[in-house]
Amino acid sequence: MLENSTENSISLQDLDKLLYAHDGDMALLYLYYIKNGKIDSENAALTLCRTMAEIAAAEEKLRRMGLVSGESTGVAAPVAAPVFTPAPPAQAPVPVKAVMDAVPQPELPEYTAAEVTARAAEDGIFSGLISECAKVVGHSLSGSDMKMLFRIYDYLSLPPEVIMELLNYCGEIYVEKYGDSRRPSVRAIEKEAFRWAKLEIMSLEQAEEHIRVQRERRSRIGKIKPILGIKDRNLSSSEVKYIDTWIEMGFEDEAIAIAYDRTVTATGSLKWAYMDAIMKNWHNAGFTSAAQIEVNDSPRRSTVQKSAPVQSGGISNSDMEELRSALQKI
Repeated sequence: MLENSTENSISLQDLDKLLYAHDGDMALLYLYYIKNGKIDSENAALTLCRTMAEIAAAEEKLRRMGLVSGESTGVAAPVAAPVFTPAPPAQAPVPVKAVMDAVPQPELPEYTAAEVTARAAEDGIFSGLISECAKVVGHSLSGSDMKMLFRIYDYLSLPPEVIMELLNYCGEIYVEKYGDSRRPSVRAIEKEAFRWAKLEIMSLEQAEEHIRVQRERRSRIGKIKPILGIKDRNLSSSEVKYIDTWIEMGFEDEAIAIAYDRTVTATGSLKWAYMDAIMKNWHNAGFTSAAQIEVNDSPRRSTVQKSAPVQSGGISNSDMEELRSALQKI
């Protein structure tokens, strides 16, 4: 992965290129590059809510403009000469935040109540989605609710069968999390719909596979919670991210339990950052199972190595202590 180690600033010359190109996708991808120091097409597509094809097209335009160079391989390469060099004193670099404010952001369509109502009257499929959504959220949809649902249907262009899966999936998540006391809002459903659009979930098969994977993930997280001493509350989003990372690293539950034990022993409680550092060290060393950790990173093993050196006569310190104790009893 090619990286850019320069500062988060853009010369006015490059800024002019971006502004006069009149291409929001290209400008956003360039800002992504500045912020992350590299362009990973898959991650960029998720972050910027663009398809892989749109990211590839934007990357190609950046190459042609000389802002990035190299073969288009899914990761944009920086040009050989430094791109983000400080501008002359008369033209100081422009902060990234200022550029973000200047770049036109994609605008979501605004539908009128009359448009949505008319569509519901003439489109039986959309009308059916309204009824299903009302069941999931537990009440009749308001005008703003119907606009959000129509945005999923019309703007995101998710197929009706995918939207049905989405609605039931969101309802399932809330039941697992809160029981029957809470239902998802249409706003929450729309937010999840945008995630699905980023992942390019456009078929029933893709939706079902995504739901299956997410169920397995939630089941695994549910098993890890008691290992971490968490029983009577929901995890925060940051805590879920930590656990997700450990799962992606391939750690067994038993290995996570060992890390938790060492964290509590060392700090007195669950310190997420401390435990995460342990997990990362093990992952870098290639230890993901309890057996590997016990063999290669056992506290008992390291203690024995440090406290029981063999003396010149072939007797260890511990053996000498036992010998002294025996002689004193004679």
